[in-house]
Amino acid sequence: MTTQPIKSEREMRLERLEAIRKSGVNPYPEKFEKKQSLAEAKAEPEGTTVKTAGRIMTKRTMGKIAFCHLQDWSGKMQIVLNVNEIGEESLQFFAEHFDMADFIGVEGEIFKTQKGEISILVKKYTFLGKALLPLPEKFHGLKDEDTIYRQRYLDMLMNEDSKKRFQFRSDFIRAIREFYWQEGFIEVETPTLLSKATGATATPYNTHNNALDLDLVMRISHELPLKELIVGGMEKIFELGKAFRNEGADPSHLPEHTHLEHYAAYWNFEDNIDFTERLFDYIFDKLKLSKQIEIENRDGQKATVDFTTPWKKLDFIEMIKDDTGIDIAKFDKASDLLKEIKSKKIEFDKMDEMSLTGLVDNLYKKVSRPKIVNPTILFHYPKYMQPLARISDGDKNIVDQFQMVTNGWEILKAYSELVDPIDQKERFDEQAQAKTEGEDEIQETDDEFITALEHGAPPISGWGMGIDRTVAILTGQNNLRDIVLFPMLRPKDKE
Repeated sequence: MTTQPIKSEREMRLERLEAIRKSGVNPYPEKFEKKQSLAEAKAEPEGTTVKTAGRIMTKRTMGKIAFCHLQDWSGKMQIVLNVNEIGEESLQFFAEHFDMADFIGVEGEIFKTQKGEISILVKKYTFLGKALLPLPEKFHGLKDEDTIYRQRYLDMLMNEDSKKRFQFRSDFIRAIREFYWQEGFIEVETPTLLSKATGATATPYNTHNNALDLDLVMRISHELPLKELIVGGMEKIFELGKAFRNEGADPSHLPEHTHLEHYAAYWNFEDNIDFTERLFDYIFDKLKLSKQIEIENRDGQKATVDFTTPWKKLDFIEMIKDDTGIDIAKFDKASDLLKEIKSKKIEFDKMDEMSLTGLVDNLYKKVSRPKIVNPTILFHYPKYMQPLARISDGDKNIVDQFQMVTNGWEILKAYSELVDPIDQKERFDEQAQAKTEGEDEIQETDDEFITALEHGAPPISGWGMGIDRTVAILTGQNNLRDIVLFPMLRPKDKE
């Protein structure tokens, strides 16, 4: 006796697909006039005629009646196919040819079942798309992390929390744009491909333009082109777009991230502190969010972040002094500061190779930043830490800059911009010197930007925020991959 090989789910669905075609039905039609979402249909009173569509998530056929649950982006709803309404032939076709995950369009009447579930009594249906592969097991939801990140479409189909998170991200970005327009800002777009990696300290991605035979980098920041637009007469501008940094990926860093920057003529960094708190108040009000958000902190413990304004303000230099006993303002040589750090038994990677800037930054990240949970404004930074910021009128060793830090993550940074072309050139030269001393990530010199400043610029304050980190905090996530639709992953064949 010959045993027939067991057919796979895909093979059986392919057979049903062929049967559909032979019946004269197009399994992949051009369009369908969907008049209501499932949520809209569900809100209609009993007896209302509706025309909607969705993906079949459950299917149960019992003789002369079939029950299904459809799903679209708005939600789920039950449909009922009864032989008395659609006829025996039509019900049989449905039972034999439709699978879970297929798409169906239905016309029918809103009614309530004996169990009290609002449903659609189908009068007519249309085949709208055959799925050749089944969906994951629904009972426990999709749990496999690799599948969630590689096949985000399955994650959103099977995990309601994920779907809500990405809807929130869209609503959040819309609210941001509305606030900027309300404040008189103009949205602009600047190049993604640049000749130099400017505006931040990060390692860029390198590429090449064949037509012009140019070596280029993908931008690590939006900053310098935006400031050139202020030189060109624009006064309040913002840009929302991607930035790329060729660095390690961890829960708080992604090589490709969505960045928001704005620049305002005649403002200083204190104007931007006020703007930031008003922006967040607007977003929380617009999206009806609680100011107290539960998160998981760096230690994996539950914590509450309170976004109630005004936020706490901390002097950066004094904070490090309180946390370590080291007054970084007293040091102007990396070797001296390194000796002091080691005397305090504080260690971090590559500290023997770092410049003064690198030592201070890593000291802060090692000791002070992890302690910050609630939104906190840090200000009063040493000049050498920000080569694009304006020197304070009250202290030539300090720049007018602030950062907002939440849950140990740097969410946004702003400063009064350096518009003095001579000072800016000197700062770029200092960065070049730091590179010769072993600093890997420095601000590249940009001669075109210097030329722009020499044409004259008004007082400016600039501001930048990571959208991904902010959305992660506001949705209680501790991994940026969970709020990015398609995070960068190593291909499976290279794992």
